[in-house]
Amino acid sequence: MKKTGGSVASFIAGVTPAKRRQDAETMLALMSELTGREPELWGTIIGFGSCHYRYATGTEGDMPIVAFSPRKDSTTIYLDRADAHAAELAQLGPHTTGASCLYIKDVEAVDHEVLKRVIAASEAFARGGGDDYARITVID
Repeated sequence: MKKTGGSVASFIAGVTPAKRRQDAETMLALMSELTGREPELWGTIIGFGSCHYRYATGTEGDMPIVAFSPRKDSTTIYLDRADAHAAELAQLGPHTTGASCLYIKDVEAVDHEVLKRVIAASEAFARGGGDDYARITVID
């Protein structure tokens, strides 16, 4: 994955439907405040900071440390592993998960304090170097 250098504001302005655009604006403010970093576009993903990962299998690449994407059906928030946050996610409010994705259809309907804790824990995992399954090196 690579940074594409596009305008985050222009990208968000073009997000549809309007609810997803509103959720993207909320997530942008939340992640900007939480990370203290400027957002950057990685294709259709809005990321904060960057790192290099290498799995035990040898697969490796670059990605944002913290990121989200306003998809048509829901807002996707990228985490280290969703199952690592099961206790917190049980208190979040309406959502679904994938292996490392958190899907939220209505960002206003979830507990923002819980969401911040989950995102902060995922960021701390990356900044801590990952684990035996995935080694992570922070770039910026």
